Amino acid sequence: MHDAVLSATRRTVLGAGLVLATAPAARAQAFPNRPIRLIVPFPPGGGVDVVGRILADPLGTLLGQPVVVENRSGAGGGIGVEAMAKSTPDGHTLSMTAPGAITAGPAVRSMPYDPLALSHVSMVTRSPLLLVCRKGIAARNLVEFVALVKREPDAIRFASGGVGTGTHLAGELLNLRLGTRMVHVPYRGTGPALTDLVAGNVDIFFSDASAWPMVQQGELRLLAVSPATRWAASPDTPTVGSVVPDFDVSNWYGVAAPPGTPEAIQARLAADIANILARPEVVEMLSRVGFDAAPMPPAEFAAFVRRELETWRSVVQAANIRAD
Repeated sequence: MHDAVLSATRRTVLGAGLVLATAPAARAQAFPNRPIRLIVPFPPGGGVDVVGRILADPLGTLLGQPVVVENRSGAGGGIGVEAMAKSTPDGHTLSMTAPGAITAGPAVRSMPYDPLALSHVSMVTRSPLLLVCRKGIAARNLVEFVALVKREPDAIRFASGGVGTGTHLAGELLNLRLGTRMVHVPYRGTGPALTDLVAGNVDIFFSDASAWPMVQQGELRLLAVSPATRWAASPDTPTVGSVVPDFDVSNWYGVAAPPGTPEAIQARLAADIANILARPEVVEMLSRVGFDAAPMPPAEFAAFVRRELETWRSVVQAANIRAD
C-alpha cells in the first residue's frame, strides 16, 4: 500500500513537471488563437503611433488574427510598457517600444519593470532626431542657434516627449556639450510637444521624424539632425556633431513582449515583422514620414538595448539629471 501511494505521488509530481515544462511549447503551438493587442505607449499622432499603425494591419494578415492598436500614454512611455510587461507571456499582448521607456527613461528613474527582462522581439525603425525650432526664433541655422543659446544660456525652452525620453536626454546632452542651461519643458508625447512648438510656446525640440512634414510645410525650421551622418531625406541639413563636439544620437522604435515569452513566438513575430519591413510599399510609407525600416532579430535587438541603456546611464550621471 505504501509503495502504491509513493508510486502514485511520483506519477503526480512527474506529470506536473511535464505540464510545466511543456507549457511554453503549448503556448507557442497555439499562437495566435485570438486578436493581438499592440500597445502604443504614446498618444496618437506621434512617431511611435504612426509606425505602430503602419505595422498593425499587415502583421495581422500574416498572423491570421487582427492586431488591435491601443494607445496608453504617460510616464515617457512607461505606463503602456508596464501594462504589456504584466500581461500573460503568450504573444497576444505586445508593445511598441522607444528609448523613453526602454533605455533613456530607465537611465533616469526606476521603472515598474526591468527593461532588460522584456522579450525584445524586433527593432522596427531607425531615424535621426530632428533638431527643429519655432519659426520666430532668432536663428536661421545651427551655427546661429549655438551662438544664441550661448549668449542667452537659460532663456531657451526645449520641449521633450516626457521626462527620461530620448528627446529629453538629447536636449540634456546638448546642454552638457555646450555648457548651457536650456530649460526643459516635458510633454506627454511627441504630438503635444510639436503642437506647442508650432504655436511658439517652446523654442526647440529634438523630435522624431514625425516633425518632417511640418518642416516641409514651413511650420517649423530644421536646424540639424542628431546622428553622426547626414540624413538622406534632407542631405543639405548639417549634423549636430558638425558644430557641437561628441554628439551622436539616433532614434529607434521596436516591438517587445512580456518577459518569458516563448522563443518560438518571438521568432515567429520577428520573422513576420522582417517580412513586412522588406515590402517596397511599407518602406515607402515609412520613408514618407521620415523613418528607415530596420528589422533586427531578438538576440541582436536585446544586445542593442543593453548597450544603449549603459550609454544613457553615463550621460545621466555626467549631467546630474534627476527624475523630478
